[in-house]
Amino acid sequence: MQDINSACIRVHGTIKVSRLLTGIKRFTIMERKWLLPLVASSLISISLFLLATLSLGASSQGARSSLFNVFSSKKGDHPQEMYVDSKLVQIPPSGGPAPPILAYLISGTKGDGNRMRRALQALYHPRNQYVLHLDLEAPPRERIELARYVRMEPTFLEAGNVYVIGKANLVTYRGPTMIACTLHAAAILLRRSKDWDWFINLSASDYPLITQDDLLHVLSYLPRDLNFIEHTSDIGWKEFQRAKPIIMDPGLYMSKKSDVFWATQRRAVPNAFRLFTGSAWITLTRSFIEFCVWGWDNLPRTVLMYYTNFISSPEGYFHTVICNTREYLNTTVNHDLHYIAWDNPPKQHPLTLGLADFQNMSQSGAPFARKFEKDDKVLDKIDKELLGREEGRFTPGGWCVGNSDSGKDPCAIMGDSSVIRPGLGAKKFESLIVKLLSPNAFRSSQCVAHS
Repeated sequence: MQDINSACIRVHGTIKVSRLLTGIKRFTIMERKWLLPLVASSLISISLFLLATLSLGASSQGARSSLFNVFSSKKGDHPQEMYVDSKLVQIPPSGGPAPPILAYLISGTKGDGNRMRRALQALYHPRNQYVLHLDLEAPPRERIELARYVRMEPTFLEAGNVYVIGKANLVTYRGPTMIACTLHAAAILLRRSKDWDWFINLSASDYPLITQDDLLHVLSYLPRDLNFIEHTSDIGWKEFQRAKPIIMDPGLYMSKKSDVFWATQRRAVPNAFRLFTGSAWITLTRSFIEFCVWGWDNLPRTVLMYYTNFISSPEGYFHTVICNTREYLNTTVNHDLHYIAWDNPPKQHPLTLGLADFQNMSQSGAPFARKFEKDDKVLDKIDKELLGREEGRFTPGGWCVGNSDSGKDPCAIMGDSSVIRPGLGAKKFESLIVKLLSPNAFRSSQCVAHS
């Protein structure tokens, strides 16, 4: 495992190395201003010589045509590829670290089909992998319409990185079926792709606050063994109201959704492992997901059986496994990468975000936020001011190399997915990461066992 302490130092230094190199380069150029006239005159002479040579063997129009083909044609046979917006012309990677690959689960229930489609468009990047799950409560028609959209979208067909779960699971919010659904999606992603680095679970009521280019840029400078999971062993009132009661989730054996059943008996808190709790929204490494799905230790399965009878088990399962495993307990970053507003004191569900929350969430540095009402106006504001996304289109990124003239979608033509163009969102996210990995915050918040 990488040395996390040295990795934290790299976060403070490596991201800013490019700025230092840029300053050195500018200084060198200033010291050599006398070279510019010489280079310019040489280029003009060479250009005049080439034009004179070409005019001997072809007409002036033919020469211009051949020059156009040399500089604008590509390997593809799409004529529109020759008309690329100058602002979107790709620049080869500058030798920095390779961007990671993210694996997303976007889940929803009845009536969430269009919300999931919008979230997918806002989150999409051809480099990533996506699994969409509309649970069994959604009517078959809604699931078919979502699958048809994925199947008919040319970008998805070209990249082959979006998958809709056809055999849906019944999900009870307060029961363990949410964990089953998450592990199901994770197993699909593990089988479909061998290259992704982090697994991220989102719901239809989540929405991004930064572009995927912003997110990938900052994550590319981090060790790939960091797990972002908000956690604590100070379970407080949850011990009496969630850990000791015994419940049964009917979603495990019934085809219609209903609330959990409560048993009259109660149980003791386990002593074979320590309970942890936290946010249900996680960003976990491929290595840890493999450990949970088909790991070499029996702990993930033991903990899974225990949480089968636990209220709101998604807020404890992964947290308990990771903090009771020596190989992973020192890899945790105590944050769920979400902006979430709560009552004081917190209730079962977070507050619904709206326009009044825009300033706070946009300055938080968090890549995601929740929860939002369907088609709330604040989502349009996020699209316009934070993502640069138009309705019905993908969030623009370095991979979009089409022509944006006359209102055309630049993402209609897919370029190199490794070309990343971060914006202001990357700086905000970088500030959050530097804060989370600071010496005063990182180690002190890792799987602390409260008495």
